[in-house]
Amino acid sequence: MVDLSGAFRLAAGDYPAWYGFEHGQPSLLAEAVYSMPEVADMSSRLRTAKLVSNPGCYPTASTLSVLPLLRAGLIEPDPIFIDAKSGTTGAGRKGTEDFSFSELADDFRAYRVLRHQHQPEIERVLALGGAPGAKVTFTPHLLPVRRGILAASYCRLRSGAGGSDPAQAVKQALVDFAVGKPFVHVATPDEVRLRAVVGTNRVLMGAAADAKRGVVVSIAAIDNLVKGAAGQAVQNANLMFGLPETTGLLALAGHLP
Repeated sequence: MVDLSGAFRLAAGDYPAWYGFEHGQPSLLAEAVYSMPEVADMSSRLRTAKLVSNPGCYPTASTLSVLPLLRAGLIEPDPIFIDAKSGTTGAGRKGTEDFSFSELADDFRAYRVLRHQHQPEIERVLALGGAPGAKVTFTPHLLPVRRGILAASYCRLRSGAGGSDPAQAVKQALVDFAVGKPFVHVATPDEVRLRAVVGTNRVLMGAAADAKRGVVVSIAAIDNLVKGAAGQAVQNANLMFGLPETTGLLALAGHLP
């Protein structure tokens, strides 16, 4: 089973604070294999796993926006500020007044500020990907669109990182990270947009650095329903069965080439 809920994404002790309940199956939670394929090679564990925890949509976009830079030693792990926006399908299909057309159209807002359950998941995945100790402040926003997530991460450039050209080093870190990852694509930050990923399993990312101010901004976009949910679940299932991870996912047309 590949589970798309949040039931197996955190340590048992984190559920009361972030989800509001004591985990009812701690032994099953201990057996679950959390897998974001671009972050860590879990293929050997996936081949024998009975339960795989599929990552959340916000953590997928957020983690991939900063992990290449952390691995390259270009940014400070603390603090990292992530400003992420999602379409309305990120809230599921339950009909409520808050998600009616009249409430959403022509509006834009943040929600669950400093208490969103995906914040500890992002830190956990970064540690899984070789960046322990990262401290993230995560703020989600609701866009008046159907689908897609764009995460912008604001980080401090490490002193002396990137040599004489930190801006080029930041760009190269993303290019290096994308090697061998069929769904990761690198562009300029201004080219990262929802229409380039909606309907696909792609991750589109771009980053820029200002050496004088010591600031790095990294942006990633995904489709919350595909790479953020069902597409990544298929990707994980492919790895569980020893299939190419792209099986069934490359034919998704999307909106842009």
